[in-house]
Parts: sequence; structure tokens; C-alpha cells
Amino acid sequence: MKNNKFTFSRRKFLGTSLLGAAGFSFLPGWSEAFPQRLFAEDIHQVRLGFIGVGRQAMGILNGMMRIPGVEVKACADVYEIKRERFKQRFDRISKELGSNSSKVDVYSDYKELLKREDIDAVVIASPDHWHALMAIDACKAGKDVYLEKPLTLTIREGQELIKAVRSHGAVLAVGSQQRSDLNFQHAARMALKGKIGKINQVLVHVGQPEHPKPYDLEEQAIPSGLDWKAWLGPLPHMHFNEQLNPPISLDPEENEKLWGAWRWFRETGGGYMTDWGAHMFDIAQWGLGMDRSGPIKVIPGTENSPLTYKYANGADMIVGPFDEGRQGVKFIGDKGWIKVSRGNFESSDPSLNPTMERPNLGYSAHYWDFIDSVIKRKDPIVPVEVGHSTCVICTIGNIANELGRPLDWDPDKQTFPKDWEAQSKMHYNYENGYTL
Repeated sequence: MKNNKFTFSRRKFLGTSLLGAAGFSFLPGWSEAFPQRLFAEDIHQVRLGFIGVGRQAMGILNGMMRIPGVEVKACADVYEIKRERFKQRFDRISKELGSNSSKVDVYSDYKELLKREDIDAVVIASPDHWHALMAIDACKAGKDVYLEKPLTLTIREGQELIKAVRSHGAVLAVGSQQRSDLNFQHAARMALKGKIGKINQVLVHVGQPEHPKPYDLEEQAIPSGLDWKAWLGPLPHMHFNEQLNPPISLDPEENEKLWGAWRWFRETGGGYMTDWGAHMFDIAQWGLGMDRSGPIKVIPGTENSPLTYKYANGADMIVGPFDEGRQGVKFIGDKGWIKVSRGNFESSDPSLNPTMERPNLGYSAHYWDFIDSVIKRKDPIVPVEVGHSTCVICTIGNIANELGRPLDWDPDKQTFPKDWEAQSKMHYNYENGYTL
């Protein structure tokens, strides 16, 4: 990344983060000393490209453009009207901010965007089945990556993405923004410090129905301007339905009325297990001190018992609604409990509650963490290995439920010991000429 303010060498990349050095260390965010100025001296410029510009990308664009020093240069998407919306949204935000930014360029093929030498990092907010291929290509092209959760569609994809990130010296941040939220940070810290004693049980609610279902939407005509073949990429052929890539209009302006339904189907996503599990399992593993690790057994859910993960330290993680049914996490120890969800924190002892207030920066601390990591060549608060270990939890739960039997899991080797049927579920055969 070069501009008239500073020169930045990727050779300064720090391959070992605080999270990796000693198994777990708390990383600063809201609840630590948040910098009054983003950068010590100059405002360093980070030039971004966006890949996949649906509903989620619109929110990220709005946040990223408000961070001093960030310049958005281009976007890529297989749907023409969404590329055009991106341009219009970019112009609107630029005008609001009084920015003199030049126009944003658009591409139908993300690989053309990756060829740009004036782009330092990319935001990838595509459907899950494209995450690994796009992120690996970005690393090979010398770009840093902000990748939406869940990290990948399959376990093997995650393993290969870790190799790409580390071998190319890239910074990759996962969009698990709860790690940058005061309540979730404080819950994990209190659990790790033993403030509720030895944790025997963690309750996690990701939403219902938890698990994906077979694709069952009716076939519809492919709309003009959408490259459906490119949208499918490595997937076996599926017929189009607008719920997979929700329609929008520009005049009058009408945005997506729903989130892309690809997340709910077995062929393209992991259901609530990966959609919200990528958030909630992430916090549960964090508070258990199991980042970069995982359980040793997963027991599928039945009509009479919930999906359960068993850890080597004796803790059980139980999946399903609890208390008022809000999506969240509840740590239960032998000296008390802590319950946390978005906008909510409760505990058995009021002295455990957080006392700090969130500073109003006008943009997300999670986005800032990524930009700061790009400039300082350090691991972000959710590096690729942590995003992968969280994604593995989601995926092995789906595999256990699909097979309908308990599965042993080796979190170090990342295998199902001596279970070839379960092992075969760790990836799928790419089609249409794609390879991992």
C-alpha cells in the first residue's frame, strides 16, 4: 500500500497475535483504553474495494466511509442493479460527509477488482459459498481482507484459507462484531477470570429452526442483469428464486425486503447454526478459553434433548432457547452466572456488570479495528484462526444432526477420528471448473 503519506511493507506482518501467543489474551476494544485519535500522527490512507454488495455490504460501506483515512475505490458484484446502487450510495455518503472522493468503479468479475494496485484491502460480503475462494484469491493478490461471517461454508475451506492468509502475510478480520462490543467483551473477561467460578455449562441460543433445510423454493425466471452462473460459482446447478438474491429498485428506491435466503438451505448455507451461531458460539468459545480449539464430542439434538457439545475440561455447551428466548449466551459456573445478548447484560451478582459506556464514534469499533490492523500489520480482534474455530463449531453441529448420531471430534487435528462418513461432510465437490 503506497500513497503520498506513507509507505507500508507487508514484511512487517506480525504472524503471532496476542490470541495465539498464550492460548488466550484479551484484546483491547471498547472496554480498554480506546484511542482518542485513530492514528498517532498522520491519517494513513487505506483504499478499499467491496466484493458482494447486497444488504450487508450497504451497512459496512456506510460505516467504513466514516473512518478517517478510508477511501472506497471500487466494487464487484454479479448483479448489475446492485452495482449501480453501490455507486449511488457511495455518492450519497460522500456528499453527506463533504468528501471530495473520486467516483467509484464497478466490476462484474471480482478478479478484475483484485488486479487493481491502488486497492489495499477488500470487504467480502458475498454468500457463504463464495467466501473461501474470494478471500484466498484476495490474499494471493496481496490484499488484506474483511470477511463477513461465517468464515467459510465448509471446514476444509477454512483450513485452506488459514494457509493462504499466513503464507501471503495478509491481515484477515472476520465480521464477528460482537467481539468489539462492550457487553460481550466484559462477559468473556469475567468468565475467563473465574468470576463465576468453574464453568460447567454454557447455554447458547442461535435462533430456530437451528439447522438448514434442503432447497425447496420454486423456480423463477432469472432477472435481467444477474449472472446466475457466476452467482452459483462452485455449486452444483440450482434453479433461481429471487429469495436467494433479493430484488431491489433504484427509482423509486426500494432495498431488499429480506436477507438472502441462501443462508437457510443446506446446499448454500448452514441455517441459524452458522448465521447466528457464528456470533453466539464465538462468544461461548471465547469465554470458555477455547479459541483455536473446540469440543471433543458433539451429540445431536432430538425431540427430547438439545444439541450438546462436550469439552475436555468437563464443560457442556447446550444449544437452544433459554430464559426469555433471546439469542445470546449464558455462562453458568459453580459461583454464579452471566447472561449476555445484544443490548443486554445480566448476572447473578451486580458487581459483575459492566460500568463503562460506549463512546459514540460515528462508526463501528469493529471496522476501526480492521483498518488499524491493516496499518499496523497486526492481527485483528477476530483473526482467521478464531473465525475458523467458531465456524467449525457451527458446522460439526450441523453434521451431527444430519447424521443423527454422536460424533467424536479432535479439535487439534480437526478430524472426526475413524469416522469416514462424518469426515466426508467436511467439504463438497466443487463443480463448474472451480478448485480450492
